[in-house]
Amino acid sequence: QVQLVESGGGLVQAGGSLRLSCAASGSIFSINRMAWYRQAPGKQRELVAGITSGGSTNYADSVKGRFTISRDNAKNTVYLQMNSLKPEDTAVYYCNLEARAMWAASNRDYWGKGTLVTVSS
Repeated sequence: QVQLVESGGGLVQAGGSLRLSCAASGSIFSINRMAWYRQAPGKQRELVAGITSGGSTNYADSVKGRFTISRDNAKNTVYLQMNSLKPEDTAVYYCNLEARAMWAASNRDYWGKGTLVTVSS
């Protein structure tokens, strides 16, 4: 199995910063794409940022220039640095990996349980 543990969420004032981390553990053969999604109350889950195994990144338009995704392959960890936070960034943030477990024949998606980010105005 592959387990994901997120950390770094919390309460911050508008304009502030937070850094989210997501560490993967377990019987991992390889990790392809790593990403962060978020879901605000009453809204659908949306992609915030993604990063490939080669380091290519993509971002939602709403966070471009404010958020930065990065990964440490040696630690099987993905990070999301969030700067200039706005109240509309308030959501539960979920880590997502496309990975292959040791005994698996192919990749599959794995999800963390989520970490709450609250931005006060």
